[in-house]
This record gives sequence, C-alpha cells and structure tokens, in this order.
Amino acid sequence: MVSSRSASRPAGAPTARGALSTTAVNIALGVAAIYFLLPLIWVLVAATKSPGDLFGTFGLWFSDSPRAWENLVALFTQDGGAFTRWVLNSVLYSGVGAFVAMVISAACGYAIAKFPFRGREMLFSVILGGVLVPATVIALPLYFLLNTVGLTGTYWAVLLPSMVSPFGVYLARIHATASVPDEVVEAARLDGAGDLRIFGSIAARMMTPALVTIFLFQFVTIWNNYLLPLVMLNDTSTFPVTLGLTLWNGQTQRDPMFYSLVVAGSAVSALLLVALMTGLQRFWRADLTAGATKG
Repeated sequence: MVSSRSASRPAGAPTARGALSTTAVNIALGVAAIYFLLPLIWVLVAATKSPGDLFGTFGLWFSDSPRAWENLVALFTQDGGAFTRWVLNSVLYSGVGAFVAMVISAACGYAIAKFPFRGREMLFSVILGGVLVPATVIALPLYFLLNTVGLTGTYWAVLLPSMVSPFGVYLARIHATASVPDEVVEAARLDGAGDLRIFGSIAARMMTPALVTIFLFQFVTIWNNYLLPLVMLNDTSTFPVTLGLTLWNGQTQRDPMFYSLVVAGSAVSALLLVALMTGLQRFWRADLTAGATKG
C-alpha cells in the first residue's frame, strides 16, 4: 500500500536528501571554480600594474594607475621582440606535437581496439605503463639519445618526444571500443572499403570528441612543459614561452621592470590557452556516433 506522503509528492519532485546532495555538489564545484580561477584573475589584474604597484597594492584588484597597454608594448618590444618569437615557438611545439600525437594515438588506439592479435593486451599494458613514468625520469635518457644523433639544441629535440602520448592511446582505444561499432566496420568492408579508408573516413569522424580531447591535453602539456626544453635547448631563439619567461624572471634582481614583463607574459600565455579551450569546447559536446547503428 502506497503511503499518503508518497502519494502526495508529485512525480519527479526532488526529495530532501536529493536537494541536500545537489547543494553539496554545487558548493564543492563553486569552491573548485574559485580555487582554479583565483590564480588566473590575479595574473590578469597583476598584468596591468607597474612593478611598484605589483607589490604595494591588493593582488586581486587594480591599482589607481593601471598600465596594461604600456606593459603589453614593453612585453612585445623587449629584447627585440623575443617574446613574440617564444610564443611562435610554443605554438610550433604544441601545435605540431599535439597534432602528430593525436594522429598516432588515434591510429594505435583504433588498431588495438578493432584488430585482435597475439599480445594485444600486453602491448596495451606496456603503453599504459608509460602514463605512470614521470617526465623527470626520462628527460636525461632522452637527452643522451637525441644528443647521439645530433638533435639536441634544435626544434626536433622538443618536437619528437612531444609526438608520443601514452594517455592518448589509452583514451583512443576506450573511445574506439565504445563509439565505433563493429557492425559499421564490417558494413564498410563489405562495401569494399580498406582498413585505412575505414579508419580515416568513418572511425576518425566517430572518434572526433576523443581526438579533440587528446589534442587539447597534449597541447596544454607541451605548452606548459618546462623541463624538456630546459634540458634540450641552449639557444634563446628556440626557447618556448615557459623557458623564455624563466630567463626574464632571473633578471628581476637587476631590473625590477622584468617583474611586470614576466607577469604580462604569463597573462598572455594563459589567455591563449583559454581561447583554444573555448574554441574547441563544442567538440566535446558532440556525439557523432548517435544513431550510427540505428535504421
């Protein structure tokens, strides 16, 4: 027999426990948002200040004499426009490295998901183990390896290691298993399509959300990478933004103006990443496999 309390509550109405859980989740998300946004807000506000105001005013509010434009002009003209060169280097390292890593990860993940072969799970476990290896552990072996073939100090010393993403292979395999139905692959084969064409024309389209995620993760990882360029590069003209700003940060004791340059450069670097994430966010919401096997 249904109780009168249950009968009087409208269908779908939230319970007190459900409302409490929702409130707790919203509070947790709000705290997390504040935690992640505060550094970004601070660096954007600090980028508008002079070196004196940077240390003499409240960090989360603007000074009485903002100088955002002057800081930007100084940023892009200091040392003959070195910051522009560093940004272009970072775009090269991150864009090319992330794109190649995305393609390799997609191909490997799709092959492991759709082609049964002996030792497949062991190979996948070895690749997945690469996620657990810290970058500091492989930095020195990579240096000796690339130095042997004469690539240290060049763009390739940063690009080649950046083209490999064990996590990307893992994500691509999981997504290929879930979003590329075997029926679609078999139907394409019956129509005469080869495996390479199936992967490029069908599977890659179905895996678009995963591919964009791999690209973004790898792009941000390469963009923020500091250790690898530090070990591999010795010419300032090949430095990425992270290494270039560190170089300027070491000159702050000689000239306090470099404080403003470093903060302004950090703000520009962060805004570029935010713009990229915002521009590609719509792909995360797209589920291109919806209805793929439905008639």
